[in-house]
Amino acid sequence: MVHLDVPPVTSGLAVGSLVAGIVSTLVALLVICVGAVGGVGGAWAAGAFTVLGILAGAGAVVAGLLGMRQIRRPAAPPAVRFTGRGLAVAGVSCGGAGLLLSLLGLGLALLLTLG
Repeated sequence: MVHLDVPPVTSGLAVGSLVAGIVSTLVALLVICVGAVGGVGGAWAAGAFTVLGILAGAGAVVAGLLGMRQIRRPAAPPAVRFTGRGLAVAGVSCGGAGLLLSLLGLGLALLLTLG
């Protein structure tokens, strides 16, 4: 029996996780900047962008974990093997950092508005 060698493919979930993690981190920095400016409008804008940062961060973490699971799964010789574990780990860490920074930025905005 002859098996054709299929080259490994980079996991789309891992790449998507990294992209969403970077977006989440950038949105979190925007939330912190808007929160530091303060004012009533600043708190509303920080809250709106916090929702975006949380959604992107959570999506990055979930996609990264699913990507690592996809990469770790053994495949029979004719099946496609996936690579990109480092991309998935970076996506999970960027997504988690973006998630936490978004919440900290919202807390800063609320603190400055109420204080």
